[in-house]
Amino acid sequence: MTINKSVLALSISAALLAGSAQAQENKLYLFNWTEYMDPEIIEAFEAQYDVEVVQNYFNSLPEMLSKLQAGGVSQYDIIVPSNYYVPRLIETGLVQPLDKSKLPNFDNLMSQFQDPIFDPTAEYSAAYQWGTTGVVYNSETFPDAPKSWSLLFDPAVNPEHPFALMGDGQVSLGGGCAYLGHGYDCTDSKGWKEAARLLIDTKSRETFSGFSDGTPQLQQLARGVTHIGLSYNGDYLYFKEEDPESFASLDFMIPDEGAEMWVDSMMITAEAPNPDMAHKFINFILDPEVGAQLSNFNYYASPNAASEPYLDEVLTQPPVQPSEADMERLLFTPSLAGESLQIFQQLWSEVQSR
Repeated sequence: MTINKSVLALSISAALLAGSAQAQENKLYLFNWTEYMDPEIIEAFEAQYDVEVVQNYFNSLPEMLSKLQAGGVSQYDIIVPSNYYVPRLIETGLVQPLDKSKLPNFDNLMSQFQDPIFDPTAEYSAAYQWGTTGVVYNSETFPDAPKSWSLLFDPAVNPEHPFALMGDGQVSLGGGCAYLGHGYDCTDSKGWKEAARLLIDTKSRETFSGFSDGTPQLQQLARGVTHIGLSYNGDYLYFKEEDPESFASLDFMIPDEGAEMWVDSMMITAEAPNPDMAHKFINFILDPEVGAQLSNFNYYASPNAASEPYLDEVLTQPPVQPSEADMERLLFTPSLAGESLQIFQQLWSEVQSR
């Protein structure tokens, strides 16, 4: 019997493609911050949809963006960026619009999260968690600590104890802008240049221990390697609950000059391997009880209005729910594009290299 090699090749190719498609249908690739998902939620989703969730992690938004640009846009289904990166991801074509017909639970979100300033009508994003970035300090070292960025930037306030700044340039420069009176959400080049000079001067102090991100900073603070740093309110409370002895003397503070309020959102990459399953996952997270379970695990505030009856009491008070006075001082980190983004990147590169 003669075998038609072309037909055989096509049959093998079709079989491989079918196998690949089947494998893809049974996997969901999630690219998220570290320590930001309850494993039980993943297990419940996998059981309900007979799918394997493959989780990958990032520690900063620049890291997330660089991995997407290096091919991750076709390797991950869902990413969880912060608000000021959302416009950049949309403008660069790295994400796709959401199909709201596949998200019946979207209406559970509070009204302000259904039409956020960084993504009008939430065309591309669905809110995941929200929180604040503040100063964490050792209250035994600084029993009379001012509620101010001066704890980091004024050597007279802290002349001898090690401290760190955040590796996210917009947060650290924003803090410098706030301290200098330009406002945390400063976007003018004059304010940025003054803040950059402040950070360069700050770096030159012998007590400056470097730039690092939220969780590593908390670990350094708990070990006494540093005495002041920047981190996120939910991470701070999570570790304080998990290790009360190491965190007993650490306090979280929102400076009076202003600080960051952020929203992390779920987005689907432009070339997601499994966009249908991605929509199912987003809708699953927006379920009232699942949304509350997520916040109860993370110690971050829930954007889900329907989740409120299921939230633990600790999530209804500071530092998770800021006081009214602190809420007035909290601002979104501005989204940058074009010339503003170029100026910022040049200044931040100079800060890092000096």
